Amino acid sequence: MIKTILFVVAFAFSAVAIAGDAAAGKEKAKVCAACHGEGGVGISAMQDFPKLAGQNADYIMRALKDYQQGARKNAVMADQAKNLKPADIADLAAWFSSQQALAVKK
Repeated sequence: MIKTILFVVAFAFSAVAIAGDAAAGKEKAKVCAACHGEGGVGISAMQDFPKLAGQNADYIMRALKDYQQGARKNAVMADQAKNLKPADIADLAAWFSSQQALAVKK
C-alpha cells in the first residue's frame, strides 16, 4: 500500500515537473532550426532530419533523454542534448508539440 502511495505521489510530482514553457522553448529551439527547420517543420532538402512540429511532447522528451543517456545513437544529437537540463527538454518539447505539422505532399 505504501509503495502504491509513493508511486502516485512521485508520478504527480514528475507530471508537474515536466510541464514545459513553449515560449521559452521557442528561444531554445533556434539552434535546432539548422537541421529541423524553423518551428521544427523540416527542411525539404534534408530528409534525414525528422520533422518535430506537432510531435507528442512526451516523445520529444524521451528522445532527448535517450540521446543524453546514450540509448539513442546519433553523435550530433548526443552532443546537442548532453547539456540540456530537464526544464530545457520540457520547454523544447512544449514548443515543438505546439507547432502545426505540415501536410506531406504526394
